[in-house]
Amino acid sequence: MNYRHAFHAGNFADVIKHIILTRIICYLQRKDKAFRILDTHAGIGLYDLSSDEAKRSPEWQDGIARVMDANLSKEVQELIAPYLDVVKKLNPTGELKAYPGSPLLSRHLMREQDRLTATELHPQDFPKLQRHFKGDIQVKAIELDGWQALVAHMPPKEKRGLVLVDPPFEKPDEYTRLGSGLFRAHKRFSTGVYALWYPVKNPKEIDVFATQLYNTGIKKVLRTEFYIDKPTNPPKLYGTGMIVVNPPYTLVEELKLIFAELKPILAPEGKGSYLIDWIYNED
Repeated sequence: MNYRHAFHAGNFADVIKHIILTRIICYLQRKDKAFRILDTHAGIGLYDLSSDEAKRSPEWQDGIARVMDANLSKEVQELIAPYLDVVKKLNPTGELKAYPGSPLLSRHLMREQDRLTATELHPQDFPKLQRHFKGDIQVKAIELDGWQALVAHMPPKEKRGLVLVDPPFEKPDEYTRLGSGLFRAHKRFSTGVYALWYPVKNPKEIDVFATQLYNTGIKKVLRTEFYIDKPTNPPKLYGTGMIVVNPPYTLVEELKLIFAELKPILAPEGKGSYLIDWIYNED
């Protein structure tokens, strides 16, 4: 319970994670039918980039700040515009002072018929999350362990939806919990889209996780990773990963375009690379 995302808000990992989240939500909106988003480890919702935490570790300067200033192609600009528009709306003067967490980003992207359930267990974070959505009939903020929520809130009554699982990775068994949590949730809601975030530090550990996901028998599992550096020993964060189960059919080609263009922006020293590959793909 010691992880504080305020130190990392808006960094390269947030940028990639939130772009993927946005592209999935935009795809779900192609149909008029309502959907629900479950954000299992929601955090506080909004991060102050002028806070002491952000100043001590201003990772956002090498993340969202670079993307906001980048000269992108028209195609990539259009793909990430919904994400950047939310960031711009939260910073009306043009100076980056605030960055949305995933629940606030999702809320800004939602339509009138869509719903969000955001769960958070941290005793300092939940009251802040709750305040952001006070009186909002489209959002339920619940003080609950995200691993319990992953199963207890499946399936959503809308029978359409996205499940974002973004744990802090404070415990050594987090990959195992992520895989088993997905398996149990998928048994209850097999048609949902699942987005599972993980830090890229130890490639061997992630390969074991990928094997675990393959062995679940879930038929559509996409692995995406974006690297700003090479692996090190001892391991340190050099990339960000997202598993997407039942991804939109458009997502692979969209991410190829986006990742290729963001690689020199987020990893300007030429160390950047990315992976987009299927763990299991059975139509």
